[in-house]
Amino acid sequence: MAVVTCIGVLLPFPFYYFLWTYPQTWVDLCGNGKDPSKVMAHVSHLIKLLQILSLISVASFSWPPPLYFWPLFVFGQFLNFRVYQLLGESGTYYGVRFGKNIPWVTKFPFGYIQDPQYVGSIMSLVACLRWVPFLYIFLWVLGYVLMIWVESKEDPATRAKAFA
Repeated sequence: MAVVTCIGVLLPFPFYYFLWTYPQTWVDLCGNGKDPSKVMAHVSHLIKLLQILSLISVASFSWPPPLYFWPLFVFGQFLNFRVYQLLGESGTYYGVRFGKNIPWVTKFPFGYIQDPQYVGSIMSLVACLRWVPFLYIFLWVLGYVLMIWVESKEDPATRAKAFA
């Protein structure tokens, strides 16, 4: 069970790594007439569901949640919502990697928090530490740290300006 849960928790990161590293291959796989960001969003939502189900399978919920839960979880989800609100589906799901012109955003949380979507996700995961064993939270956070590192190897401002 533990190995299956670990695989479930880590499932999206090879997918994200592949798309970030080989974006044209993904565009080609999606074919003509299909928006690669939209297809990525659909696949990502399915994988996210499997990830969450993996965590639920090992969670032991109790009430009330610890005091730190609500501020961490709510602010983490706010950051995720705000990123999606500002970037839209194409900006959130690697549109710039697929050749789309995504406007550069400087509104909060951009310019204030580096990698706000990943930070928000990590905050939400840490909020669940009382219910989910540390190993699984750690692996999921490690996946986000890996993607932060992979995506930081390229200056996004330079890439955005190349499409302008």
